[in-house]
Amino acid sequence: MHTTLVETDTAARADVRRPSLIREAGYSYFPIALIARLPFAMMVVGILTLVVSARGSLALGGATSAMTGLGTALVGPLLGAAADRFGQRRVLLITGTANSAMLATLAWLAFAPVPDAALLAVAFVIGATMPQVAPLSRSRLVGIIGRAYPKQRRTPVVNAAMAYESAADEIVFVFGPVIVGLLATTLSPAAPVIGAAALGLVFVSAFALHPTAQTVTAPAGAARPEQAPARELVRPRVLAPVAGALGMGLFFGAMLTSLTAFMAERGVPEQAGLVYGAMGIGSAALALGVALFPARFTLRARWLTFASVLVAGTVALPFVGSVGAIAICLLVIGVGIGPTLVTQYSLAAAFSPRGRSATVMTMLGSAVVVGQSAASAVTGVVADTAGAGMALIAPLLAASVVLGAGIWNAFASRH
Repeated sequence: MHTTLVETDTAARADVRRPSLIREAGYSYFPIALIARLPFAMMVVGILTLVVSARGSLALGGATSAMTGLGTALVGPLLGAAADRFGQRRVLLITGTANSAMLATLAWLAFAPVPDAALLAVAFVIGATMPQVAPLSRSRLVGIIGRAYPKQRRTPVVNAAMAYESAADEIVFVFGPVIVGLLATTLSPAAPVIGAAALGLVFVSAFALHPTAQTVTAPAGAARPEQAPARELVRPRVLAPVAGALGMGLFFGAMLTSLTAFMAERGVPEQAGLVYGAMGIGSAALALGVALFPARFTLRARWLTFASVLVAGTVALPFVGSVGAIAICLLVIGVGIGPTLVTQYSLAAAFSPRGRSATVMTMLGSAVVVGQSAASAVTGVVADTAGAGMALIAPLLAASVVLGAGIWNAFASRH
């Protein structure tokens, strides 16, 4: 009896010492990090809605949104490098404040008698100052896991963390446009942009000031952690996930734009977001399910498997003729998206050069933005000139890029 009690007590104490990512990060961390990335999900659609309503030009609205994406794509990796060097807190507080100020400025300028070029310039600065919450959150969690978990347990925990992060991205990108629509309809076209500015000022600041920001920063007075040379960032095993993220961005932009054209031909363009949500919900659910995959189902194999599902789901798109049929295709596509994104970020975490985790994560995030902006512009032109049927070929081409990058990764990650 005494032995049993001792064994039970030992097991209980061992369970207390067993690290928990939620405890290590703090119970407030995940809600703050989730809401702090919502302004980005609202921003592109919100800016498009604002400019089209204020200036009456769809072309100018698209160009303004594209300038936002261009600013993020060009400056985002530099912000990641700055976070690696100077710490996340300082970079986030500066960019978050500047971004909120620029959003408020755009909400005013859109209705002011200023040239269109002024809107484009401010939009670029908005993109350039976009706080990189999602990639920096991934970098923080990787740092926490490296500090709190023994080496043999880190890989499955990192995979689970990346699964959560991808699901969180899917959630905000599904609900962000819905919030934009509600605010623009019930209040004013400027309300989504002003709302994004307010959310960013409050929650990005909270994310910056959260104690976890110190997990990726050397303590005061301590020697700064050594960083790997910058040339390590251009190794194939680092660039393959970046190429895959670019493909995912191409897919998101091509899919949403071609779907909008498809719904517009049926007289219900405002329902495109609802149909698109079918893909996002399935993607988020499967992204969370990645944590349950066995270790023998390797990251290389996961990418190839689920990218193939993505390609298979897009093959039928140019041939569908009803909203129900395209919704079924999107459900299948969603099965491939979530696990593929999780795998790309897990590989990026595994192969990030020493001291450059935030840089690599922002490279992936920026690649998604570049792809999304480029594909939206090109697919919109195709839809205008050749119709939705032709535009629906674009998601298949983008999915093929994702699969091709997965094949490249299968070779690159072996070395």
